[in-house]
Amino acid sequence: MANERSRQLQELAARIAAALPPIVEEVVLTGSVSRGVADEISDIEMLFVTATPLELAACFEIVSGLGFVDIDTWGVQGTEASRVFGYYEGVPIETIWWSIDYAEASVTALLSGEQSSSAEALASGIALRTAGLLESWQQRLQVYPEAVAAARIEEAAVAWGGFHPGGFLTLARPGERLALIEYLSNDAARVLRIVYALNRTWQPTSKRLADRVQALPVKPERLAERIEEALTEPDALRAMLVMIELQADTVDIAPSGPNVDRARRWLREVIAVLREADESRET
Repeated sequence: MANERSRQLQELAARIAAALPPIVEEVVLTGSVSRGVADEISDIEMLFVTATPLELAACFEIVSGLGFVDIDTWGVQGTEASRVFGYYEGVPIETIWWSIDYAEASVTALLSGEQSSSAEALASGIALRTAGLLESWQQRLQVYPEAVAAARIEEAAVAWGGFHPGGFLTLARPGERLALIEYLSNDAARVLRIVYALNRTWQPTSKRLADRVQALPVKPERLAERIEEALTEPDALRAMLVMIELQADTVDIAPSGPNVDRARRWLREVIAVLREADESRET
């Protein structure tokens, strides 16, 4: 059930959708507003699908005519997707513009294994103007192909093995905090990639992580809490140990495969090295 803030922003988004010209054939509300969990700092995220590709300048002109102010863009430019930001009635609005052909190709790519949060955004999206496109995409995205899940799990585990386990101790040296945070962040992302694939759930962004993973039936214990603990633990050795143990628990529930099997062995070796180093400091 949507909260009150989400309902308010959904109504505002619906007014925007109603005012768009006919060239915009599909309007999809995405993000926290579509999921009903928006708060006072949430923006509105929308996908506009047009009959033919539009240049960024044309997109700017359309939203300007609607009353958007402080219009800007972000991300890589010159692609088939245009990105337009602006304020409407004081609310920040992020819009992404796809042509129908590009949208269809994007959904096909997602089902073939392309990693993008677009799959989750479409799966939880709400059509505010429709030619039936969102419904067809959501029907297609109901199936998370087994081959995609297997490939994603093996790809995520590929970095876990093949070098000296004691090499992790270099991250505990003074002055290596940036390298440590990079490692913790990257491996947390790999853990989540495996967990979402195990659950045949299209991976969203990492925002509101605890709420997003709560309903997943297959996951390591205290998944979100352990990621938070690893990222906030001031002691480098202990932060790494929390993360490595989470990685080991994750591959233990993953199906067997060359990278997963290697990771199971190697991560145990790393855990032993980190525990020994931690215990030696205390004696």
